[in-house]
Amino acid sequence: MTLTLGFSPCPNDTFIFDALVNSKIDTEGLDFDVRLEDVETLNQWALRGHLDVSKISYGVLPLVINQYQLLDAGGALGIGVGPLLIAKEQLSLTDIDSVTVAIPGERTTAHLLFSLAFPTARNKQFMIFSDIEDAVLSGKVDCGVIIHENRFTYRQKGLTKLLDLGEYWEKETGAPIPLGGIIFRRDQPDLAAKVNRLIRKSLEHAFANYPYLPDYVKIHAREMDEAVMRGHIDLYVNNYSLTLGHDGESAIHTLFRTFARLHAREPAQPLSIIH
Repeated sequence: MTLTLGFSPCPNDTFIFDALVNSKIDTEGLDFDVRLEDVETLNQWALRGHLDVSKISYGVLPLVINQYQLLDAGGALGIGVGPLLIAKEQLSLTDIDSVTVAIPGERTTAHLLFSLAFPTARNKQFMIFSDIEDAVLSGKVDCGVIIHENRFTYRQKGLTKLLDLGEYWEKETGAPIPLGGIIFRRDQPDLAAKVNRLIRKSLEHAFANYPYLPDYVKIHAREMDEAVMRGHIDLYVNNYSLTLGHDGESAIHTLFRTFARLHAREPAQPLSIIH
């Protein structure tokens, strides 16, 4: 049986899924038709129920919970891993409501965290995460929210940090930051636990061989040297990626409550997690 599977080309995702999609583990009769896309594209596809299995931003999970269940394995949560608000020059945080801000997608966790910190900001421009640094540097926008590998490169380009949105979340909620998770279609419940188990096995294979970087990671990384790839993996892949545990599940419930408060509506269904 073949399942469609979507995740990003970023090192954390290709590291997790390498063994699964490249036959380095026994996939127990399942094949995967892989789609590599930026996370906002995956978020939009999830809203349309496009894929069987997909990485998404936790920020969109409340909107797709009626179609998908969350898998316990394969996600990205942690402390000190949140998006950063950056600019070419120092700006006062009191000015953020009146300046233009680049956001890496409307349905991303980054947008939700930005909205938590700046609920009345309105001058937002949504774009692919990899375009945000250049948009700030060129003056197209006054500041931007960066994620993924841009956390490691913004200083080299002369940009400055205005606020760590992850730290803001941690201080406000006391919870780890839920960045991205893996979802599985609700209409195939008999396969969900199996896929969750295979994703965990794939990550266990990757951890067993680390710090070796598979070719799959290197091929898809965007202009990164190996030190940046490993820094990316070290930041976003951890024990929460193997299993959410109590703290991880509690953090996602906190995100659901934050979503309900910011959007003045409850998710369509309660959170359900496949172990």
